[in-house]
Order: sequence, then C-alpha cells, then structure tokens
Amino acid sequence: MKIAITGKGGVGKTTFAATLARLYAEEGRTVLAADVDPDANLGLALGFPEDVLDSILPISKMRKLVEERTGAGEDNQFYKLNPKVDDIPDTYSKTCNGVKLLLLGTVETGGGGCVCPEHVMLRRIINHLILRSNDVVIMDMEAGLEHLGRGTCESMEQFIVVIEPGARSVQTYKNVRRLADDLGIRQVRVVANKVRGTEDEEFIRSRIPAEDLLGFIHYNTEVIDADRQGKSPYDFSESATGEIRKIKEILDQSN
Repeated sequence: MKIAITGKGGVGKTTFAATLARLYAEEGRTVLAADVDPDANLGLALGFPEDVLDSILPISKMRKLVEERTGAGEDNQFYKLNPKVDDIPDTYSKTCNGVKLLLLGTVETGGGGCVCPEHVMLRRIINHLILRSNDVVIMDMEAGLEHLGRGTCESMEQFIVVIEPGARSVQTYKNVRRLADDLGIRQVRVVANKVRGTEDEEFIRSRIPAEDLLGFIHYNTEVIDADRQGKSPYDFSESATGEIRKIKEILDQSN
C-alpha cells in the first residue's frame, strides 16, 4: 500500500494521514509515514513528543548529506541523478506508536527550482519507498499542487485527495486528477472531511464520482481539541478514528 495524501491547505489531510498510519500500525504492519510538507506537523498528529520532533532536520535541509550522496557542491555544478538512498529511511526515521516517521521536507522552488540536487534526492528516496513491497507507505504531501508539477510522487500507487464540502476544495480534486493523469497515476480517491450533515454529504456526492469517493469524516470538535493539545487524533477521538477505520476498510478491499 503506497498512498500520497494531498489537498488544499487546512482541509485536514495530516489528521487523516496520521490516523490512517496508526490504524495500519495497529494491525502490526510495517508503516512508514513520510512528511513532504514544508510546514511539517505529521509527527504531532502521530503522537510524537515535541522534543523529539524538534531534534529532526528534514532530509532536504541536510546539505552535507545531499552533497555527499549527489556529489554536488559549490565547486561542482554536476551531480548524480541516481544517488544512494536505500539506507536513508531506516537511518533517518524516528519511530513512535509503531509508525516510522521520515521527515523529507521539500524544495523551495523560489530558490532551488525543480531540477536541483535536493529535488533529485527526494525523488530517489520516494521511488525507493515504493520498492519496499511489504511496507505501508503514507505520504503527507505539501498543500496545493506544486508537488504534482515537480513530479515528486509520480511513482505512487494512488492519491487520496482530502476535501471539504466546498466548490474550491472540489476544484482541487479535479486539478489533482488532471495532473495525476499526466503522471500516469490512474487511481485518485477522495475523502470528504469536516462534513456537517446530510446537506454536505449530498453536495459531495453530487460533485464527486461514486467510484472515487471513499467516505466522510464528520466535523468533530474532539479533533480540534487534539490539535490544540498537541495530541494524536487517534488517541483523542474514537468517533473520528472510527470513521477513518471504515475508510481504511474500503481501501483494503480495493487493493
């Protein structure tokens, strides 16, 4: 199971990604959760202590490591397009609640652009994760669509777009599906979050194809409380976790 979870900012993709990872870990699966969001907070949602997270530097910011693996440097404009990365997931990840967290970060396109040693490194790591055949790999992507334009996650088996009941969020799903088609990724599924009732459910069903809709997560103040206290929603909200568990069961049946 190799899933990239995306969506516009603030829709709750990190809450969904973290809870899904915890549910797979609950089954005894080997789970690696990769945070590719520059505003990294997947670790908190997984239940990592803040002091542990404060000690982790994203791979994209490890300049010495990137230079060592790619051969890039101030005096060398050429670099390897196939750097060694097979040891990175186990060497640089941290484990909590049965989930390995790998903080990848992202390339800041304003400075680095799309073709740079850091980007090559991230793509190679992600491609390597796909080859970990028995592992569950869940990637919490950066908000928006830039990662699709850069082709960072073109090897993933499927995208899950987390949306809210609103026209802008639905448009994000349509844009993700279009760009995913360009990358050759045919499976783009939808999870509707912050759903308030039947009116919101009907709105989503009227705009999302039934075969793409995995399910609903209803608006839940317990999830907000968990975030405020820096807790994992998995440990804080049985109702939200139960709804995500049902979505996971549908995912498992379709794979």
